Amino acid sequence: MSAFQYKAAELYNWLVDNENIVIVDVRNKKEFAKFKVEGPRPCEMLNIPYFDFMEFEEESIAKIPPGSRVRIVCAKEASAKYVADIFSKNGFNDVGYLQGGINTWGNLLVPGLVTDPNGYQLYQFIRPGKGSCSYGLVHDGEMMLFDPSRNLEFYLEFAKSRNCRITRTFETHLQADYIAGSRIISEETGAEFLANEADFKGAKITYTALTDGAEYTFSSDGPRVRAMFTPGHTPGSTSFLVDDTFLLSGDTVFIKSVGRPDLGGKAEEWATMLFATLQKMQQLDGGLTVLPAHFIGWDEADANLLFACPLREAIAGNQAIYDLRTPEEFTVFIKKHMRPQPEEYARIRLVNANLVQVDEDEQNTLDIGKNECAASAYKQVKAA
Repeated sequence: MSAFQYKAAELYNWLVDNENIVIVDVRNKKEFAKFKVEGPRPCEMLNIPYFDFMEFEEESIAKIPPGSRVRIVCAKEASAKYVADIFSKNGFNDVGYLQGGINTWGNLLVPGLVTDPNGYQLYQFIRPGKGSCSYGLVHDGEMMLFDPSRNLEFYLEFAKSRNCRITRTFETHLQADYIAGSRIISEETGAEFLANEADFKGAKITYTALTDGAEYTFSSDGPRVRAMFTPGHTPGSTSFLVDDTFLLSGDTVFIKSVGRPDLGGKAEEWATMLFATLQKMQQLDGGLTVLPAHFIGWDEADANLLFACPLREAIAGNQAIYDLRTPEEFTVFIKKHMRPQPEEYARIRLVNANLVQVDEDEQNTLDIGKNECAASAYKQVKAA
């Protein structure tokens, strides 16, 4: 039987359903180590570079048990198809190769309904390849977006499927780990772009400056969105309180960490701001549902595979951080857990400020890989 082509969304569903598949990633070991397929369920995965199949076909095939359901992944698709055909030639009957290569996995968005009370719906758009989340708030034919990725087609199709138009798009901060979508969505749809001037001053973008404490509404009633300036991850970091119930916390409060304040090269200054912000967060209603912009691992997801938890649980789960009582102690903690940021982050910031323009290939190169926005890894926090 000849090999077939599959899409990133199908791969995600196989992982969710705990299908008995073997993923064979044929990229080189360096690229595999940087970024690989990760899903909510464990799955057997092997990294066997493409050139091994070219030079040592028999030995490479022998690493996978006969009869396995094999799913090949490569950089751009062609190598995966080549290897898939080798498997088919060697008697494997259920072999597929990823359409478009690893970038389609990296750009995949998976929608999940957070809440559907009378009058509005709040969606979480999970990006498994990046460990990030964007959000959509829908009411009466309108949709507000928060931290959208550059997957423009997805958001347009989603809005169309819900019979609504995108009217506003918010950024919680000037992103460093991925190319943000608000600018292109605004240009494509006419939606209002809203962002914090502390991050976006000097950007070559037409946007509306957010005001701390201001409320942003739909044309006809609906849930209110209140901006809360929460500096520290960046000077302009902003969280959004939706319907006095949901806290879209950006890169400030994570389920198993907090946002790191050292990405701008001003660790001490920004750590002091973040410490003050975290004190402020502890004064909020602990029953607020935290909806973060990033996650570290799938163990943070709930039974519905959504990344959400009560604020009090996020604080209790990171007590080693929140128990720090002075800016000085907090800064020491940050410095202890500092690690080099990916070298592409500086260029991504320029792209997101529209100070540098890059083509599609470079966007894919810059955009790939898990985020590095948490102040510490979970194991480090537990050990602290």
